[in-house]
Amino acid sequence: MNELQTIQSKIYEIRGQKVMLDRDLAELYGVETSQLKRAVRRNIGRFEGDDFMFELTKDELSRCQIGILKGGRGSNVKYLPFAFTELGVAMLSSVLRSETAIEINRGIMRAFVTIRQMITDNSPLKRLSTLEKNFEELKQDLEDIFADYNDINEDTRAQIEAINTTLAELQAKPETPKRPRVGFNIDTATE
Repeated sequence: MNELQTIQSKIYEIRGQKVMLDRDLAELYGVETSQLKRAVRRNIGRFEGDDFMFELTKDELSRCQIGILKGGRGSNVKYLPFAFTELGVAMLSSVLRSETAIEINRGIMRAFVTIRQMITDNSPLKRLSTLEKNFEELKQDLEDIFADYNDINEDTRAQIEAINTTLAELQAKPETPKRPRVGFNIDTATE
């Protein structure tokens, strides 16, 4: 698994946003989670608003796909983790100034961009517009087929009408006058 895939596997969807957890970021940056959280708390003004960072609730931890909470006494996390959005991860690079943090941050930004592109490539709106386009094409094809069908019917009706007219003319032809009989004619002999 390359670095980009490793980072993408640590991006979760929580509260409808793509986020990374503090423990995963600390691991990537090569620092302790407590050190990362301490740096964030010292610079909390940079992370104001849920669009940068938010703290998970116990309820979110128990039902999210990360599976942090476990059963039994003493096995749960002591401090609730921070979830950093793409903006928050970008802001972390100004808080953690090591060369490693900057390098890892570039990879994380690339992972977020890749995920965003995958989402937009497979978005329901795009699929819907494709379906609408296909529907319009099918509708046009059906209209063309019905137009051809009607043209054939018109041609067929015209041919049947021509046949009926010809038959009517043949039936209406006056009878040909009687021709005199060939041979000995009794009526003409006595005269």
